[in-house]
Amino acid sequence: MSKKKAAVGHDRLKRGSFCGFGSLLLLAFALVFLLDSPTNWPSSYLSIEDRDNTWPEVDAPASARRKLAFLFIARNRMPVDTVWDLFFHEAAKEFFSIYIHSRPGFIYNKRTTACRYFYNRQISTSILVDWGEASMIEAEKLLLVEALKDPANDRFVLVSDSCIPLYNFTYIYNYLMTSPKSFVDSFFDAKESRYNPKMAPVIQRENWRKGSQWFALKRDHAAIVAADADVFRMFQRHCKRRPLPEFWRQQSMNGDPSKQHNCIPDEHYVQTLLAIKGLEDEVERRGITFSLWDQSGRIQERKGWHPVTFALSDANVDLIRGIKNITSINYEAEYRTEWCTSNGTAQPCFLFARKFTRHAAMKLLNLTLQAI
Repeated sequence: MSKKKAAVGHDRLKRGSFCGFGSLLLLAFALVFLLDSPTNWPSSYLSIEDRDNTWPEVDAPASARRKLAFLFIARNRMPVDTVWDLFFHEAAKEFFSIYIHSRPGFIYNKRTTACRYFYNRQISTSILVDWGEASMIEAEKLLLVEALKDPANDRFVLVSDSCIPLYNFTYIYNYLMTSPKSFVDSFFDAKESRYNPKMAPVIQRENWRKGSQWFALKRDHAAIVAADADVFRMFQRHCKRRPLPEFWRQQSMNGDPSKQHNCIPDEHYVQTLLAIKGLEDEVERRGITFSLWDQSGRIQERKGWHPVTFALSDANVDLIRGIKNITSINYEAEYRTEWCTSNGTAQPCFLFARKFTRHAAMKLLNLTLQAI
């Protein structure tokens, strides 16, 4: 096998070709509710060719099979788990693995999830996680530690519990495996005030980075993140969020929270660590998971520090089509436009999107059924 990483088109991957959410996920979602048993799903329901999103067929010998490790950050039940059940149903089990960090003691089984591939995939070392605290990046590190125990795991994708895939497994697998780089949303903002000088000399300001926490790491980069102690310790001590906005609190607090130092560890840790290690040339400095940050303040949630949750009223086919059509990302702080590629070939930017409710997914399903 040549040194150049080939796109996997092996029969056991059950290559599907509905690459759009409106065709893959929603039509598949329909089958979940219309058929009595998953065993009744037709093996050919992903048989129509999407010519805009195909990869060359290359036979992959058993010795070359590498796994895509999905690392889920969840509280307990996952709102879109049925979508993931269909997603993994179309893939051969030797090409992926699943690890879930949930609250301690929560077990994934027939009673708690509609995705059979999540059964007993929770890690035993999970901790209590508070949003905006260093416990979030500790959970990420724990997932990586567990996933690295399997030598076949070659790419490590961090996924949220409200995240949906935009393409089928084969497309996502080849997109990530054929790229020689990790995907990490990362930028430097000279005006950004979250850096704490107390982090020096371990973390110098010139290495301070910001970005989304949802990454796709190569194995060597994953090992670096899992093994790091020094940078992580600085984040534990000196990267802390300020109190939540007033409308999220039951009681008022003394002083003006807006004037307190504010640092969200998961928006800086992996990006900053890779910059410190001098590895940014080995990284596509843009993410593969879409989130919408809305400043309109239409509802209270959307005035906060979390991205928009796409609810029933938001969901439509145009939304998904619009996300899939994004081919570049503008980083204003660096005056940089990132044109999205994988292994040097122009590609859509995003493989996943968040945050979706179960009802939003059902509305998309209904719209698709009306269209067909």
